[in-house]
Amino acid sequence: MRNSIQIFIAGLLLVTVCLAFDQPIVSKAVAAEEGEKAAAAAESNGEQTAAEVKPKKVRLAHIAIKGDLPESPGQMTLFGDLGTDLRKTIARLDKAAEDDRIAGIIIEIRPAALARGKLNELSEAIHRVRDSGKKVYAQVESVIGSQYVLATACDEIVMPESGMILIPGIHAEMGYYKDLLENIGVEADFLHVGEAKGAAEPFTRRSMSEPVKKNMTALIDDLFDQMITKIATNRGLKVDEVRVQVDKGMLRPKEALDAGLIDRMVYPDEFRESLTKEYDADKLVYVMNYAKKKIDSDFSGPMGMIKLFQAILGGGDGDGSDKGPKIAIVYAVGPIMSGKSEDNPFAGQMMGSDTIVKALHEAADDEAVKAIVLRVNSPGGSALASDLIWRATQTTEKPIVASMGDVAGSGGYYISMGADRIVAEPGTITGSIGVVGGKMNLSGLYDKIGITTDVISRGKNSSIFSPTSNFTESEREAVSGMMHDVYRIFTTKAAEGRGMPLEKLEALAGGQIYTGRDAKRNGLVDQLGTLKDAIQLAKQLAGIDPDEKAKLKILPEQENPFDAIFGIDTNAEKEVRMIGSLRHVLPELTAPLQRAAQVQQVMRDPVAVMMPYWIEIK
Repeated sequence: MRNSIQIFIAGLLLVTVCLAFDQPIVSKAVAAEEGEKAAAAAESNGEQTAAEVKPKKVRLAHIAIKGDLPESPGQMTLFGDLGTDLRKTIARLDKAAEDDRIAGIIIEIRPAALARGKLNELSEAIHRVRDSGKKVYAQVESVIGSQYVLATACDEIVMPESGMILIPGIHAEMGYYKDLLENIGVEADFLHVGEAKGAAEPFTRRSMSEPVKKNMTALIDDLFDQMITKIATNRGLKVDEVRVQVDKGMLRPKEALDAGLIDRMVYPDEFRESLTKEYDADKLVYVMNYAKKKIDSDFSGPMGMIKLFQAILGGGDGDGSDKGPKIAIVYAVGPIMSGKSEDNPFAGQMMGSDTIVKALHEAADDEAVKAIVLRVNSPGGSALASDLIWRATQTTEKPIVASMGDVAGSGGYYISMGADRIVAEPGTITGSIGVVGGKMNLSGLYDKIGITTDVISRGKNSSIFSPTSNFTESEREAVSGMMHDVYRIFTTKAAEGRGMPLEKLEALAGGQIYTGRDAKRNGLVDQLGTLKDAIQLAKQLAGIDPDEKAKLKILPEQENPFDAIFGIDTNAEKEVRMIGSLRHVLPELTAPLQRAAQVQQVMRDPVAVMMPYWIEIK
């Protein structure tokens, strides 16, 4: 009886809906039969069906590559996770590759911070699109260095006749501050373990030491070779031909076209018109900002408040299902320090050991997580903080794969070496297994500006961290002993992690840095590849079917925007505004000041495992 009533009500609703739309009730079978008869009749009369006369519409995804493209778990805003970072950009490219509605992709390359790790990640994503059978076009105006190298990953490169290509090779220039410090009365008193460990050289020397220069020369040679080889391979040119053009440094579009470095010299409107013809389209549509999240700011109506809170709390992300295996990606980004991670207005993003250890433990405790990928992009930092993170990798039984980004050197290598496997980008800057420590003696500066000190001390080494004196012999011996002990721990753990004799590891240590490609040759990493490759390897180690789609758990968790709103630091706000103003007025000084702030943060601990230099490749 109950079923009969339900059927009656459903039928009544169906009749009501049909009457509302003035449509007759016809079964699907009858409708299909009628359609077939009509089509047959039209064909017999020499007429075309509606489907045959429908205009051909072709969609091309438009994705802009620009800005910093940070590697991070993202940053929450009042409207959810809407930032543009490397992971989201690659996800958009991968989605376009699988989207049947998209016939091809236009990648507009704007000024972007593309160091070698990010460059390889994006290039591989572009190749995956091409492997899907879709053409990828690089639309550029003027490009420099790595921006051009990225463009070569596409099928075609297009630019207007007023543009320019700048590929001047690789230029490494290191700044030294010994004379500056002396002029203001400051003396740097630093020690290092490893002859190529040059992290303190900018403060203690006027130029590179020979071991550091030899190591840096080998690094630059390999990066240059990778750049030349990639351009030649992608453009179908000979290596010697590319070298000739790189030696010119700056090329006008006509010159680049003649040399085979670009494919078309046209304006955007001309290019779009030509694509319409090539795709034989009646209508060519650029899907602007393809697959990029949009802000829904319409909070009107009775559901408006619910939508607002859902957006603020990040609701609506994901597929709504927690079923199936998960792979956790723990982002370890920035110089390493003790305590919690922070985004410092002066120093930028800093990696705190407490935050990363907590993220690793959370991934280990989540039963749905079957493996962990530790994505490292760090020049190192505090030796203590690095060791605490390393220890957290050893206390989980789940497989861990370290995926190295632009840089994973010194402390960045330290936290990676405990993983079951290490995957590096070909151009990752890694290694730098060494230790540095010391302090700045400010007594001369105090004399210049009229500051005096009066000291009472007890203990032979009580002034070890005094800012007004160099180390005494006894203090130097104590600091040196601690640093050598840290170096012993570093090299021993690295040798065990890599499964190689300590003597072999020590020959690769001493502060020497390598590209990912050289690190692979020397056994410091297991394979070359992208974050996507590392995820696949993690699935393999966890015994997950490679064809099974695993849900990603991104850690550390994003900060709730309410914390930022109700925990506003007025002084921090002033610092942000000041830094922003400085970037506009004196952009050349912003980076050195930021590096100095990072060193200050890292050196809150007495011993550091830091890269010898900050390397910025344009």
